[in-house]
Amino acid sequence: MCRGVSIIWTVPAPGRYNAHAMTTSNPSSTSNTPEQGAGSAKRTSRRSREGAAPASSQPPASLWDEAPEREPALPDAAPRSAIRDSLYDLIPLGALELDVLDTPEFVRLQGVKQLGFCYRVWPGATHTRFEHSLGVYYLMLRALRMLRTRAVNTPNAISADATDLRTLLAAALLHDVGHYPFSHAIEELGYPIVPHERVGRRIIEGTNIAGVLERHGLRPERVADLVDPPRDHSLPPSDALLIRLLSGPLDVDKLDYLPRDARACNVPYGGVDVTRLLGSLRVLTVDGVRRLGVSDKGISPLNSLLHARQEMFDNVYWHHTNRAMMAMLLRAVQEAMEAGQLAPEDLYGQDDASLLALFSQERMPEGTRALVGALRMRRPYKVLLEVSARAGRLFNQLDALFWDQPKRRRVEMALAGSLNEALDMPVAPTDVLVDVPKPEKWEMDVQVSFKRPPVGMAAQMSWADATGQRPSDLGIYEQHQRRIRIVSCEPLRDAIHAQSQAEQLLLPVLERLPML
Repeated sequence: MCRGVSIIWTVPAPGRYNAHAMTTSNPSSTSNTPEQGAGSAKRTSRRSREGAAPASSQPPASLWDEAPEREPALPDAAPRSAIRDSLYDLIPLGALELDVLDTPEFVRLQGVKQLGFCYRVWPGATHTRFEHSLGVYYLMLRALRMLRTRAVNTPNAISADATDLRTLLAAALLHDVGHYPFSHAIEELGYPIVPHERVGRRIIEGTNIAGVLERHGLRPERVADLVDPPRDHSLPPSDALLIRLLSGPLDVDKLDYLPRDARACNVPYGGVDVTRLLGSLRVLTVDGVRRLGVSDKGISPLNSLLHARQEMFDNVYWHHTNRAMMAMLLRAVQEAMEAGQLAPEDLYGQDDASLLALFSQERMPEGTRALVGALRMRRPYKVLLEVSARAGRLFNQLDALFWDQPKRRRVEMALAGSLNEALDMPVAPTDVLVDVPKPEKWEMDVQVSFKRPPVGMAAQMSWADATGQRPSDLGIYEQHQRRIRIVSCEPLRDAIHAQSQAEQLLLPVLERLPML
């Protein structure tokens, strides 16, 4: 069968794949086939192989330095193929992963840019949700191998059941399968726009992907529960523990997108010691409940992760041009929905290019077509006025518009109407927009363990007690860095700034916010 994804390297079965050296080794006489599973026979350790051949030509059997016996068969042990990645070189793929990559639902992600409109500022930022999803899957594979290695000396720390682990790997690969085009702009509209995790559930349970998962012995509903945690029932104990690797303070999602985004933008802010952080992962017990944590060796890399995320928001994700273009797209969607020309379901299955083509159709309202035309031709709206948290009441009133998008639209139209009366030029209802970045969560609910705790410290402590760092610390910094902006088309901005009248023209309207 011809595959829709270009696979650049194939492992000769039943060869073994080494995720560190990115090579294959010839199987010994006791090697098992992929169909038999990696745990059905004792694997040859690295040390024993080195007696027969130089170490450089005989890499480890998998991600382990020495492969433990009777470990679950995962794609790195006997991959069917691999795909080359800009961050990790070769990513091993099993039969399930190859079949998922062939589905149209997953292929769509190659047309969805990871950073939305950031490529209009950093031209190299054209990487997609497709490669990010592969990266998250790969880091999940590495994290599970690290935790299983620890489990050799800590029985039942995490599940040894191959189905449990393969379910989590499938969820990592599919965690963004329901994502809308152009990053998170559309999702910021709120109801009736469905969160992308819920769209992902519908895709996982009701499309080609469901059939793929079932053919490989996985339940689509269970995979979907890891992508879109259920609200009406609890997860199985293994899933409740390991879901924190997919969504939490040290999840593999952030571990992939921060370095990947930083490399694409060629900025020095997203550096994280991924290997050291994954190596520090531990399963710890808190009040009788198993939870993910880190050893003391993970404190520094996890601290770097928190600050790398903060720096990327400051310098990339909240860049004024990117945010202005997101506001333009958001309003274009809103106008199309208000005119009855777009239903929320019409957004499912779109990629970046098809969405802009949809909004360029003649049936769309004039405001939508004008905004999309400006996005196509790289004519971003410009900043008229910035409002900081130190503005107090005004900032808080504008900030509340994030949770009330219909009111945000009314405020935008009131601003446009006021400027239309005050200036000697026509101002369209969509010429003035309010950009309110989403308030971010700075989660630090992590336990830290010490093998030999320093005097005055315990063997296990919360992140706040071990480091003195609390979520409010990063929250205060974010509050001062997060700006709310009034933006407009460039001719309008130039006319207002030429008269130095931005505050005089805009603030009286903003003072009437509670009444709008």
